[in-house]
Parts: sequence; structure tokens; C-alpha cells
Amino acid sequence: MKKTFVLDTNVLLHDPQAMFRFEDNDLVIPITVIEEIDRFKKDMNEKGRNARQVSRILDGFRAKNKLIEGVPLEKGGLLKVQLYTEEAMRGLPPELQVDRGDNRILAVAVELQKHSVCPVIFVTKDTNLRIKADAVGLEASDYESDKVSIDELYSGAVEVQMDKDEVDRFYGQGYLPLQGDYYPNQCVTLIESANPSHSAIGRYNYAMQRVTPLIRSPKEGLWGIHPRNREQQFALNLLLDDNIQLVTLVGKAGTGKTLLAIAAGLHLVADQGNFSRLLVSRPVFPMGRDLGFLPGDIEEKLAPWMQPIFDNVELLLGAVEERGGKHKRGYKELVDMGILEIEPLTYIRGRSIPKQYMIVDEAQNLTPHEVKTIITRAGEGTKIVLTGDPYQIDNPYVDASSNGLTYTVEKFKGQEIAGHVTLTKGERSSLAELAANLL
Repeated sequence: MKKTFVLDTNVLLHDPQAMFRFEDNDLVIPITVIEEIDRFKKDMNEKGRNARQVSRILDGFRAKNKLIEGVPLEKGGLLKVQLYTEEAMRGLPPELQVDRGDNRILAVAVELQKHSVCPVIFVTKDTNLRIKADAVGLEASDYESDKVSIDELYSGAVEVQMDKDEVDRFYGQGYLPLQGDYYPNQCVTLIESANPSHSAIGRYNYAMQRVTPLIRSPKEGLWGIHPRNREQQFALNLLLDDNIQLVTLVGKAGTGKTLLAIAAGLHLVADQGNFSRLLVSRPVFPMGRDLGFLPGDIEEKLAPWMQPIFDNVELLLGAVEERGGKHKRGYKELVDMGILEIEPLTYIRGRSIPKQYMIVDEAQNLTPHEVKTIITRAGEGTKIVLTGDPYQIDNPYVDASSNGLTYTVEKFKGQEIAGHVTLTKGERSSLAELAANLL
């Protein structure tokens, strides 16, 4: 049955293309939403850009017909702008008759429900407003077109039970044909059914329908770092393969996501020369109260935000020194040599980044649109690595299901130039592992 969806402001600010995602159903945008969109249009952030795009789309519709009468949509629905009236406000309970934007939008939706023969559904990303809508008898829903079920998130790895002869055959000939519903570059553990300790690990080659051995990391390790578990071996294999242009690493704190990515990046840039530079960035979101404005030039302002990156690089440099490698005084020497560059994501729009190894740390704090902006900056020969923990989010506008990292994992799982691994075992320290599990 055809439905009528009433859209809240935050839905359009989250996704300006939302008006095209409701199939053949009717859409109603309260006039208060247009007023609120207008207040955001001068902002120079993502919300401001989205507000301006929404205004352009609606202006394009206006050229086809009067918005108050309704404009036909491509898929068969009708888009209409609904005016607010004092009479509609009086239809709400006394507690909600305060003249506020949320209550005006709610009043329009309730009034529409009274006179509509079709089911009316109020769509908003505001949890409290959904509760209010439910309290006044209005069906309310979250906008979930870009949400991913975090419990069913693609892990990037699979275990396959087989006979002893098959496992031995993999070791003997260096590959094993494997038919089934497997994804490109999926990490595979071959396990003997009768003896689980007899196993082998490899990666699925989708084009040839076979499991192939992992790329071996150097005996001395990557800048002194060796993989400590199976998932880290899988991750390093994807990070070291130049044919894989996008790698996503998801895992809780202390699983080694950032350290492995930086170690592989330094190896491919400084040792192998496969890329011209290692570019590391992370979104600027504080945990808890913000420090406020910071003094100094851009490098000094960035220092508190990028300290986790500096810590990882210093750890790698210390590991090289301990193993008798070339003495390096610190990460600043790598910066001066042009090997390493650390910068914020703020100024990435409009750039083209060729032949660089780019790591975006804490990518769970990015929206799907921001991740799209970053990945579309990749020039010829560039590899992008996204790392993060979907359960540690500081951005108030995304959650574990709607952030850019998990969205990218699901969208790219069937692509042959992308790879993913979910790391589960903490290796930072026994204390860090206990804290991640118990707290």
C-alpha cells in the first residue's frame, strides 16, 4: 500500500538525496523544515553543503510545478511542501503546544494523518522526536538507507572445514580450488575436520576461484613489527598487496590496526619505494570536553590530535633501533625527509592524491559522505587504508551502524580491489585487553 512519509530537517541534512530514496511513496516536507534548512545554508561544513544541495534540488522541483500542489517524482511518488497552521498546533497535547520547530513539524504530521487515507510515517533521526511522535499516536521511523547491521558486519574472514588430503594439497601445490559464495580477497582458514590443529591460512582469489597463500612479510619484520595472531597476518597481507587499493581494518582498542597500517606504509614507502609518501590523517573529534582553540601554527594546533599517530611512529622507530637498524631521531626526521606527512582531513576536498599510501585513522567518526569524499580523492597508484572501532564513536551525528567505516566495509566487500579484516584479539597489553573486554 502506498505510504506518505513526512521528512524531518535532520534527514535532509544527513542525506540530501533522501527525497529520491522512498520508491513510489509520497513525500511531505513541512514548511518549518525549509526554514531550518535556510539557517544552515551559510555554514562551511558538511551540514552547510547539504543544506545548499537540498535547496537546489527543491528549487529544481519548483520549476516543474508548485511545491504546495505537489511535484511528481521519477519513481511515481509525489513530493509536496506542507504549510503549518495554528489549528494544527492545537491538535497536539497541551505540553507540546510550545511554539518550537520540532513541535511545528510534529503538528503538520499529525494533521496530515487525520486527513490522509494512506498510512503516514514520520521520518526523523532525532530519538526524542520519535518518542514524542509515538506518544501522540503517530508512526515514527529512523532514516536507515545508509545503515549497516553492526551485528552482521562482514568480517573479511571465513573458516572452511575439509579433509586432511585437501589441506595437504594446499601446502603441496601452493593453492586450492574452492567453489562457493566467497568474496574477493576474503581471508580463508582451511581446517581439517578430524584434526582442527591441522590447518592452513590463505586468501581467496575470486577471479580464479581458488585459495592462495598469504604474502610473506620480511623475516626481520616490518620496522621491527611481527604479526602476533592470525588476524594480524591477514591484515598485513592485504596492507602489503599493491593490487588492493582499499583496505578497511575494524577492531576494538589495542588490536594493532593503526600500528600495522603505519608499519606496512613505512615499509612500502621508505624500504620498497612503491609509493611516494605515507600520508596519515584522522578526523578531529575530542573524547569528552573539547580543549577549545589551540595556539600556534597548523602543526602546533594539530599536535594534540595527531599524538596517537606520533606514538605509533616512535614505537616503530624504537623497534628498528633495538634491532640494530639505522638510527633515527624521531618522526620529525621522516617528515623532513618527505617520507611521512600528517595532516587533517579538513582541507582534503578538491585535492587529488596520486601514488601515496594514505591511512585514515579513527574512520568510525566520519559520515558515509565524508568517507566518499576522501576515497574519491585517490589518484593513480594511491592506496587508502581506513581503520577504526565502530564501538568508540565521538561524533554525535553517527553511530555504530551509520558511520562511514562500517558503510564502506559493506559496500566494498564484493570488489576485487578492496579487502577487509576484523581484528578481535587485543595485543597492546594484558591490561588493555582486559579493559576492552570487561569495561
